[in-house]
Amino acid sequence: MKDDVSRRYGIADTMALRPLLRRIFRYFAVALVVIFAGMLALGWKSFGSRGDSAARARMAESPEWVDGHFENPQPLKNDMLGALAALFSASKWVAPAAPVPVVNPTPEDFKIPPDSGLRVTWLGHSTTLVEIESFRILTDPVFSQRVSPFSFMGPKRWYPPLIPLHHLPPIDVVVISHDHYDHLDMHTVIALDEAQKPLFVVPIGVGSHLQYWGIPQSRITELDWWQEKTLEREGKKLRVAMTPARHASGRYLVDNNKKLWAGYALIGKQRRVYYSGDTGLFPAMKAIGTKYGPFDLTMIEVGQYHRTWPDWHIGPEQAVKAHQWVRGRVMLPVHWGLFVLAMHAWTEPVERAAKEANRLQVQMVTPRPGEIFEPSRFVSQRWWPQNEWQSAAEHPIVSTQVEP
Repeated sequence: MKDDVSRRYGIADTMALRPLLRRIFRYFAVALVVIFAGMLALGWKSFGSRGDSAARARMAESPEWVDGHFENPQPLKNDMLGALAALFSASKWVAPAAPVPVVNPTPEDFKIPPDSGLRVTWLGHSTTLVEIESFRILTDPVFSQRVSPFSFMGPKRWYPPLIPLHHLPPIDVVVISHDHYDHLDMHTVIALDEAQKPLFVVPIGVGSHLQYWGIPQSRITELDWWQEKTLEREGKKLRVAMTPARHASGRYLVDNNKKLWAGYALIGKQRRVYYSGDTGLFPAMKAIGTKYGPFDLTMIEVGQYHRTWPDWHIGPEQAVKAHQWVRGRVMLPVHWGLFVLAMHAWTEPVERAAKEANRLQVQMVTPRPGEIFEPSRFVSQRWWPQNEWQSAAEHPIVSTQVEP
């Protein structure tokens, strides 16, 4: 009777299959482990370093270090479920449908210093070459094909580097805002070190990554918020001041916020530039303006945002507000125009920022990627296409814990 029931419902067949299913499961588990181990091996060096005991001790002394990690005075708020749902409603214009109009500078373009004492070349996203009173500063240089620990996957740039690394003019200092892959690129850092041996100024903890990649400690300066490094050459000085930002850090899943993040004020005798780094809106921007402003140029991020994580990235309208809070004269929108890192149309950040700047009578410049300009003399022309995009009313970005 028992055998008849087993045959009727196929129980005997299922029992016979169990050894086979167990083998398949084991093979599948082993394959997953091998794939995971391979990914770890491929990305291991790019992941960077947590730092030695001395480095970790320095981090722990920072006023921003709280309970084993760095923390913002206004902690980041997130709607995780909303963010996941948003992945299924990306704009059809999230990436360019045609080649982006760019300019390719040549070494000759940098031989004559700027008459105004300030000249800037935006190289896409947050990479800029700032020439200020005979000093040259490179911000968050990314020249690799992808912003990822892997060469075969991750966000891919829309156009090649606009000037080869070996054609760059002499760089005095490279400033890094934080250790996310779209701002700290291992291959670019190593190539710059080999080609030019510049000084690297980085937030506390980030120097451990650079040392792990072979940059000598003697050419790494780690700073905390409100600290400064002064460069001197031929009787001229440039102050590189690290300013607060409202963001996060991390290069792999278990190192979140183990390194500091920041913005910068570049202060010469006559000219001043502010770079926001990645940031949400935060009250201390007013203190930055009071202490280091007014700025001839602000370079403030405007792109790669979503309303479900409004504290991570400031958004276009709040970027214009930040420009006013830090007491800027001319605003250059950055952190857009090179990678897909959010779901909005790729032209939306500049459209919305330009509309808000016009409303508030803020002077905003919009050079093409690679176009060299002097902020006090540049006349912007529209170069991006007309695409559909969402307005501030349709998709508001409002950072939390900030008074209007």
